[in-house]
Amino acid sequence: MADLAKFRALIDGVRIEDNAQIVKQKSRDFYWYSPVLKRQLDHVTADLIVTPRDEAEVIRILAAAYETGVPVTTRGTGTGNYGQAMPLSGGVVMALTELKQVGAIRPGSVTAGAGIVISELDAATRAHSGQELRLHPSTYRTATIGGFIAGGSGGVGSINWGGLRDLGNVIRARVVTCEASPRVLDITGDDLSKVMHAYGTNGVITEVEMPLTAAYDWIDVLVGFDDFMAAVRFGDELGNEDGILVKEIAPIAAPVPYDYFLRHQKFLRRDQSVVVVMVAPHAMGAFETFVARRKAEIVYRSDKATAEDLKSLPPAYELAWNHTTLRGLRVDPSITYLQVLYPFPTHVESVERMVGLLGDEVPAHCEFVRFDGRVTCFGLPIVRYTSEPRLDEIMRLHEANGCPIFNPHRYTLEEGGMKQSDPIQLAFKREADPKGLLNPGKMIAWEDPDFDFSSGKLFLFPGLAAAAARA
Repeated sequence: MADLAKFRALIDGVRIEDNAQIVKQKSRDFYWYSPVLKRQLDHVTADLIVTPRDEAEVIRILAAAYETGVPVTTRGTGTGNYGQAMPLSGGVVMALTELKQVGAIRPGSVTAGAGIVISELDAATRAHSGQELRLHPSTYRTATIGGFIAGGSGGVGSINWGGLRDLGNVIRARVVTCEASPRVLDITGDDLSKVMHAYGTNGVITEVEMPLTAAYDWIDVLVGFDDFMAAVRFGDELGNEDGILVKEIAPIAAPVPYDYFLRHQKFLRRDQSVVVVMVAPHAMGAFETFVARRKAEIVYRSDKATAEDLKSLPPAYELAWNHTTLRGLRVDPSITYLQVLYPFPTHVESVERMVGLLGDEVPAHCEFVRFDGRVTCFGLPIVRYTSEPRLDEIMRLHEANGCPIFNPHRYTLEEGGMKQSDPIQLAFKREADPKGLLNPGKMIAWEDPDFDFSSGKLFLFPGLAAAAARA
């Protein structure tokens, strides 16, 4: 039985928040993107929020949790989309937002606290030596670097660098274990897979070392198309045009851009699909030639925009990835989305097949990336949601057509994409969190080793079920 009173006494001097409304607010992420998770997780809240000022306080908190049996869920700024940092068993949410120091900035790398917001880290490296991070999510201006590593997988920049788990995209992670005497481990190389995209279930990331690349004043461009598949082929060809430096390529099917990109609406027609692109300034001439050869139309570019437009328009990365979904939800709260892989080398044909099968019920949105070293695309299509059985059927249709789903309507690591347990992450959890106190309920392999991954059923953590019954 968790002893919360003793826990509080043991961490005396650490900042604690117990106002019920604030605790509830800081126990949430963007789980409500999914109507399934909204139903499952809406009642979830911690008992306390603790905000350590440094790594020493993180160690104190985890030692106290081990002694008292209090669950600890680590959180950055809560920009995840499927309950990654929501405390299914209550207990404590540990917010790492004060761990925001910028350490050494070197040619090609930076060291920083896990709680620094990504845009602030980029601002520091740009000011220091004209460098920027290789990858960032569309929540660049709000997400923390530690949260990105623990809960993300890729994003803007993945067309050049692949995903976070690709070798070299994270250099080092400093991790604190949850034991009687917590250890501080510097994890590098192959061992990084133990804690990356593990939702903080098997260690608390306090510091990271990340690779840098040359920074550019990226030009935001929208290229318009009358036919969505022409937009997809354009994106595929551009992704393979190695001499044109871009950072983002996202074909988005009509009428999504016109209906959801409200501040860009004056540049668009409702029947027009677009490709959202970020282009390096020195590559703009080559990009214009590329567009002209394909008889495409540039409908907006930020380097030609008025000062008034530049003040009011969001950057291109906030039209792409899951910001596309977010903008849609602000217009139509009934929609949801999927996460799909269209495998190389038949990715373009796979997109076309799914568009033909599902049409405007599932308006397409692709993100071109390097995956296993090859240019292919992920999908974050909008779903005009009607029911959970129909959502499941749409996912089955994708998988039956060779397009794997990374299910954003599940809150566990395995159901969200792996379809199986990760023995490396499980083994590290046994070592680093022997009582299972870190973010309980998110790793099925720990909670229920006999779970049938082929069942497709939502894993309902017992602690969550009990909390739902009390709500």
